[in-house]
Parts: sequence; C-alpha cells; structure tokens
Amino acid sequence: MSAGSNSPTFAELGVAVEITEALKERGIERTFAIQELTAPRALDGRDIIGQARTGMGKTYGYGVPLLDRVFDAADVPELDGTPRALVVAPTRELADQVGEDLRRAAAYLPVNVVTIVGGRGYEEQIDALRAGADVVVGTPGRLLDLHSSGSLDLGSVAILVLDEADEMLNLGFLPDVEKIMAALTHAHQTMLFSATMPGPILALARGFMNRPLHIRAELGEDKPTHDRIRQVVFQAHQMDKPAVVARILQAPGRGRTIVFARTKRAAARLAEDLAQAGFRVGAVHGDLPQHLRERSLQAFRDRQCDILVATDVAARGIDVDDVTHVINYQVPDDPMTYIHRIGRTGRAGHSGTAVTLVGYDELGKWRIIDEEHALGLPQPERWFSTSPELAAAFDIGPEAGDSVGPPRRVFGTAATAGAAGSGRPERPQRGGSRRGGKRRR
Repeated sequence: MSAGSNSPTFAELGVAVEITEALKERGIERTFAIQELTAPRALDGRDIIGQARTGMGKTYGYGVPLLDRVFDAADVPELDGTPRALVVAPTRELADQVGEDLRRAAAYLPVNVVTIVGGRGYEEQIDALRAGADVVVGTPGRLLDLHSSGSLDLGSVAILVLDEADEMLNLGFLPDVEKIMAALTHAHQTMLFSATMPGPILALARGFMNRPLHIRAELGEDKPTHDRIRQVVFQAHQMDKPAVVARILQAPGRGRTIVFARTKRAAARLAEDLAQAGFRVGAVHGDLPQHLRERSLQAFRDRQCDILVATDVAARGIDVDDVTHVINYQVPDDPMTYIHRIGRTGRAGHSGTAVTLVGYDELGKWRIIDEEHALGLPQPERWFSTSPELAAAFDIGPEAGDSVGPPRRVFGTAATAGAAGSGRPERPQRGGSRRGGKRRR
C-alpha cells in the first residue's frame, strides 16, 4: 500500500507545518486513503469511526490531527502537563509502536508523548506522568490502574482514540475500555478505529460517541488482497513444515520475513528449530517476558535478525515496511486475520510474497478463508520440502538444505537479550512556547 501520486499532501489538508516537516523528513508527504478521508474531519473535532485493515496508515490517520489539535486547537485547553489526548491500544507492542510514531511526528512540537503499558514498573510510568504528558498512549489495564490510583488525570482529555477496537474485544478488554470511556464525563472528541465492526463495538460507539462519522477505506488499490502481494498456498504435512519453511527462507531475494504461528507453543518451537538450523531468528509470543519481546522486535527492526516468528496478537506492534515474505505456518482462525497477516508485506510501494502452509487437518479453516476472499484455491496441492514444485515456486537451488550454518540462539531469549538493545525511543524534551515557531495552514 502506498500513497497515490494524486492524493493530497498533509500540508494541503491544513496540517500544521511543524508536523508536516517532521513527516517529510521520514519520507511521508502524501496521504493514504484512510488519512485523506479522516484527517479533515478529525481536524474539525468530529467523532469518527474509521474502518481499515492493517497496513493502511491509520495511525497517522488519527495521529496527525490529534497532534495538530493538541498543539493548536481553540477547544483544547492550553498544555499544562496533564493529558490532552489518550490513545488506547490492545497490546503493548502496538502501544509502543503508536507512541513511537506520534513522537516522530511531534518532533518539532512542544508536545510530550508518553507510553503507559503493563509488564513494566509503575514507578517509572508515574514519574513520566508527573514530568508532563500531553498525549498518553497505553493499554487498557494499566491505564485504568493508574487512573484508579489517581496517577493518571483524565479530567482534561479532549481527544480519545480507541485503536484496534475489535482486537480489544477479542482479548476481553472491552469492560476496561468502557470504564475508561465512562471516566470522561466532559465533552471530548472520540475516534474509534477497527478492522471489523462486530456488534459489541457498534454498541460501544452508539453508547459513547456523538453522531460519529463512519469512514471506511477499502477502495481501489487498497482491496484486501492487492496485486503487489503474491500468494502461494499449498498443503504441507505437520511434521514437514519446519523443513518447508527452512527451504523457503533460502529463496533468492528473500529479505525480512515474518512467520505467523497460531499458538505460543508452535511459535516457540519453530523459532528454536530455525535457530538450530543457523537462521537469524527472533520470537515474539505471549510466553516470553515483555522486555524480551521488546528486544526481539527491536532486533528485527534493526536487522540483527531477519526472521521473526510471532503469534497474531504479539505481532500487532510490528510496523516495518520492507518485509518481503510473510509465512502462515498455521492457517489463521478467520478470514480477517489472514488479511492482517499478509498485509505485513507488500507495503509502502514494495511487492511481497505471502505463503500459507495448510495442514491436512486445516483444510476446513482454509476453505472458509478461500471462499471469503474469492481466492479460487479450495483444494491446494500437496507439496513437501523435497518437492520440485516447491523449489520451482520459489526458485530454490539444489544447494538448499535443512540448515544454513551452525546453530544459533533465538533473539529475544535471555542469552541474546543484551545484544539486541532496549528498543525504547527517547521522549522528546518539553520546552518552548505552545505556538513556538511559524505556522502555516
């Protein structure tokens, strides 16, 4: 997914020059569909329901107008170190990624973005809030804990964003989200973003939002299985899947790769198998402590490892544009998860390859996905790691084997954690006038 040459720039939509200059330094100038549709309404303070799949640029769809309004909107109180905007995300990884994206866009603003998630010490986060937090990004449980204890003041929040609302429903966080929303008894803007709109999410919107505008960005080149993603689907025996993945990882031109497993156990086992085969691989799943998951993700971003084995929930915080391959080691549970997974490749103008290994006992699940997305592959062929069809599909040479070198350790394990770095972005310094610097509309 890439911004079209005819799409408007953020500057043309009236975004503050301080923000557009920061984005331009990151190579972001023209808008994606969800950003083009959302930003003008959000800048006006409208309540918005944004429906968009993973990889369509929704973070800046709400994040850019959020920062603009916090910085310079007449109906947002002057900054005094207490939160003016609150972004609620379902997972720690996604919250970290959103916080990092907002900090980069706010590089030239006197706006401080603080990330608050579970799995980390309370004292450090309380200190960060006391030091001044204009925008807070966090997970529901920790946000609610800090609010209940009096450490998180929500009394001046003018903008509330719920990101990946359907995932918060799936993870059982909706009661906590409702408590957070109920705590905002004063007038404020609410933006809710979700890939799907199940009944409880629509009920949440009706109960807490003020005449929301529903925006859906699934048009043109942003169709769910767009042309830049090559999809390869075949049946694979469960016992042969690790060897199949090892062969695919030796394909010419293969760059950063995400391998999705459905369960934590499968992710951990496959990561270990690949590391033993000599691959540079990291793991992100629920059985790993939070600090090791963060370091594994950072190692992937920093190219210390070029393969990441992840479960679906843990992967929500991965935002890397140049992933060349996505491998579905196990068939996902539903059609939308399939779209979320393969949407990790073929982004920002790049092409990508999505591979799905359908176990013999997974045909039923695959047929539901195939029918939903009209893929025309209800009965994929059976391939093995030694099949010539597999070698031909990925241009794998005869030299490819079960291993590529001596055994390694999995990035993100305790033994490799020190080498991967903390991966925590620095917070921008406060200072200067709220309206410091020239501003153009």
